[in-house]
Amino acid sequence: MDESALLSELKSLYHSGVPAVARRGVSSAGSRDTSFELSVEGDVCLIRILNETGRGTIRFVMVVPGVYLSFNEFNMAQCFSGFSFDGNHISVNHCRAGRIEQAVPGGTYSYTARGDLRISDFVGHAGTYVFPTGHYSGVAVDFDIDVCEGPIRHMLGGFPVSVRALRKKFCHGGLPYVLHDCGAAEHVFSEFYTVGQRSFRTFATVKILDLLLLLDRMEVDERGRQVEYFQRAQVEAVKRAHALMIADLTRTYGVEELARLVGLSPTALKGCFKGVYGMPPYSYLRAYRMERAAEMLLQGELPVSDIATTVGYGSPSKFTAAFKVLMGVTPSAYRRARREEGDAASRAS
Repeated sequence: MDESALLSELKSLYHSGVPAVARRGVSSAGSRDTSFELSVEGDVCLIRILNETGRGTIRFVMVVPGVYLSFNEFNMAQCFSGFSFDGNHISVNHCRAGRIEQAVPGGTYSYTARGDLRISDFVGHAGTYVFPTGHYSGVAVDFDIDVCEGPIRHMLGGFPVSVRALRKKFCHGGLPYVLHDCGAAEHVFSEFYTVGQRSFRTFATVKILDLLLLLDRMEVDERGRQVEYFQRAQVEAVKRAHALMIADLTRTYGVEELARLVGLSPTALKGCFKGVYGMPPYSYLRAYRMERAAEMLLQGELPVSDIATTVGYGSPSKFTAAFKVLMGVTPSAYRRARREEGDAASRAS
């Protein structure tokens, strides 16, 4: 069973009222096999995704007929998606954390980052999604327009917003409409994470209607269509640069040297690297070093000075200062606090 079949079955389960089911399938993404496991309990459908790069979960809830809310959590490098629909769908995605890369028509790539609101019609949705930082978390509201228009229109004695009109307003030519750091939508999506189970469906219905009203009032800014796209050759070169940077953390490449090694100009390297990974090369390397150091602090009793050397700092004091800037505490305090948290959790269980 491929992923499209999983989604079809998921929808049929909602409409048939089957209380619980489990299915397994395999879909191929290049040389990587991705397994999907679908389970349904009550109102929630859960898809677990696993491949050699990591794992992810998608939790679906049908809020009203034809309107699906999904919570997406991926801790993996990439995932193949077979979901593909006709033109009668619209999806509104909010990125809570991480980054996601998607190939778009024309041989280019676009990126969605923390705080972005991405509106698309699912045309060209199928393909391989890449998570450049190894993580993505977000909420999506998906509308099956042919199914949901009636129920939404009859809410509250005649709801004034047409989902079909919103699709026509925002979606053109299979390209997404992206609003960066969309504070106006933040209050809608952030509250999905905090509502309790008992009142979830009612609360979600209200917030989705709130979202539709927001989109209806929103003026279309053509800058939202001017998503920054990067050519395949540039993206591949930047990923080679990334591989060089993290292969040996004791070495720091200059931008000019790195650009020469991957065949880009320094300006192109810096611009595309920030587009893919969310920050300039040196800032990314510093953050990566600290993340790796944090992992090493929890893995054993290796002295802080040795960890500093491993991640490219010749001076333990400079490493400690850099770690504190990014993590908020010194390496020793970080190790101690995390272990105390682990001990407390063990006692509680």
